[in-house]
Amino acid sequence: MAMSIQKELEQLRALRMELEAEARSLQEKQKELENTLKTLEEKVALEELKREKAIIEEMKNRNKALKEAIDQMEAKKKELEAKLQQPQATAEALSSEEDVEATQSKSEEAVTLTVVENSVLAESSKNQEKKKRRFF
Repeated sequence: MAMSIQKELEQLRALRMELEAEARSLQEKQKELENTLKTLEEKVALEELKREKAIIEEMKNRNKALKEAIDQMEAKKKELEAKLQQPQATAEALSSEEDVEATQSKSEEAVTLTVVENSVLAESSKNQEKKKRRFF
């Protein structure tokens, strides 16, 4: 009986050694996988950073282009508004000159005054329509 106990004890020790070796192997494998995961997570994080930076750069470029377009439109608006003010100033100057002429010779100049005012108004409205078409 002592022999069989001794033999069984040896078998159990051998089994324990195998299990310990397997445990070490599994632990090493676990460490390798943990290291691989860390490396992959870092790579993924770097890729996300690159994508975010690219998106931000693209958005900056788009915003810059939009600002430039807005600035151009505002400049065009001011230019058009200035052009709209010019015909009114010209029409006012003509009407004041014509008022002076109208006082000098009433009936003849009154007819001319009406004709000139209508033609100036017609020209200015035509110019405004042309400007609107060009703008749009």
